[in-house]
Amino acid sequence: MADKKRIGLALSGGGARGIAHIGVLQALEEVGIFPDAISGASAGAIVGALYASGMRPEEIMEFVKKASFFKMFKVAIPFSGLTKHTYLRERLEESIAEDSFEALEKKLFVAIANLNTGECEWRHSGALFDVVTASSSIPLLFQPVEIDGQFYVDGGLLDNMPVAPLKPVCDVTVAVNVMPHVEVPGKAVQNLIGIAQRCFDLSVLANTRPNMDRCDLLIEPKEVHGFNIFQINRYEPLFEIGYKAAMEQMGALRALIGDS
Repeated sequence: MADKKRIGLALSGGGARGIAHIGVLQALEEVGIFPDAISGASAGAIVGALYASGMRPEEIMEFVKKASFFKMFKVAIPFSGLTKHTYLRERLEESIAEDSFEALEKKLFVAIANLNTGECEWRHSGALFDVVTASSSIPLLFQPVEIDGQFYVDGGLLDNMPVAPLKPVCDVTVAVNVMPHVEVPGKAVQNLIGIAQRCFDLSVLANTRPNMDRCDLLIEPKEVHGFNIFQINRYEPLFEIGYKAAMEQMGALRALIGDS
C-alpha cells in the first residue's frame, strides 16, 4: 500500500474574508481530509494557528463570533500614532494553551514582513503569539510588532499565500486565496477609500500570483470579493462561501492524494 501523502494547506490573508478559510477546513474534515501542515499570512495565520493548536472548525467559528470587531481594532495612542493589536494577542492567549510553535499539534509556518530588512520570514519555531499578531498587523493601521529587536508587519505585504515553506515537508500543497483577482466597476475607484482599497488588493495579488502556480491545487472563492476586508460580522455567509468553494474542488483534491 502506498504511503499516505502529506497535505499542506496555505491560507492567504484577506481580513474578514479569511473567515472563508474556516468553511474550507470544515469541508475537508467532513470528507476525512486532515492537513498535516499549515501556512498562513494575516487572517490565514490566525485561522492556521487556531487549527494547528487542535481547535475544530466550529470552535474557530466561535472564536470569530466572540472576537468583537471594535475590540479587535481597539484604539491606543502610542508613539507611532497607530492602533495597538493587543486584543488579538489576548484572545490568542486565552484560546491556545502554550505560546510555542513546538507545542502545536500540526506544523505551522507564519509569514511576517520584516520592516528593517525588507524581507519576508516564515516563522515555524519559538514564541507563537507575537508572530501571529505581527502577521496580521496591517501596515498604517496597526503598530509594527517588535520581535528580537526587529519590527514586523502583515505577512501579506510580501507573501500573502505562503506555499514555499510547505513544499519541503508535504507531498501535496493546497492553497486558499481569499483575495481573488476580480474586475471592479469604475465607480469603485472614484474616491479615496475605493482607490486605496483597490491599490492594496492589487499589491497583494502581485505577490500571490507566483504561488498560484507553485501549489498543486488552488481554492479561490471569488464570491468573497463582495465583502469588505473589515466585515468581520458577516461570518456566516463567508463561512458558507469557503465551504462551497472547497467542496467544488474535492474531486480534484482526492485525485491528487490518491483517495478514491
